[in-house]
Amino acid sequence: MTPGPAQLPLGVGLRDEATFANFMPSGNAPLVERLRHQLDDEGEPFVFLWGREESGRSHLLQAACHEAGGRDARALYLPLTELGHFPPHMLEGLEQLDLVAIDDLEVVAGRKRWEEALFHCFNRLRDAGRRLIIATSAPPRQLPIALPDLASRLTWGATFHLKPLDDVGRAQALQLRARVRGMQLPDEVARYILHRGPRQLSMLFDDLSRLDHASLSAQRKLTIPFVKQSLGW
Repeated sequence: MTPGPAQLPLGVGLRDEATFANFMPSGNAPLVERLRHQLDDEGEPFVFLWGREESGRSHLLQAACHEAGGRDARALYLPLTELGHFPPHMLEGLEQLDLVAIDDLEVVAGRKRWEEALFHCFNRLRDAGRRLIIATSAPPRQLPIALPDLASRLTWGATFHLKPLDDVGRAQALQLRARVRGMQLPDEVARYILHRGPRQLSMLFDDLSRLDHASLSAQRKLTIPFVKQSLGW
């Protein structure tokens, strides 16, 4: 008997903060809109998105799963960076779900068993009228896929290049994340954090979390001197 998705010991949860409300779309607004409405009757059955590391791929896939949960739909997030060392049995029975989000597909490219399992999973989801999102670091035609039928399937849906944020967008993303936390991050403080902090947005968000705790503890607003003191800059 093929195990259903609920029986699969994946152990991969969604980050609480990985929601659409917490994502700065900037030049990616059409993609975000498509993902928000993917479960609608007229929604896109298959969305393929690609972009460099730190572009927000994983955030958007998890946000789509959060959105599905809010609509009482069943969704599953599969980050192959974490799961690709397992055999591909986890793909069996996924057509029981409403939405499947597969992250980092490039990790299993060129591996025969995985490629065949992905091909059959794609067909089962399509035949069942389910929704699928795939995210990778490269466009579908540039992936080293050995199975021609799978390579063809990956070009069937709506394909989006996830554009990275410029410095203005990065500052806006910091301010958005601060507002969600109930903090006010003035423009000059956001610019200072970008100038002095790490380039990776995920690490900047970690610094913002530290500032949140420090601000609450000290009952202080976010100013440049307070940021210097709290982060040791």
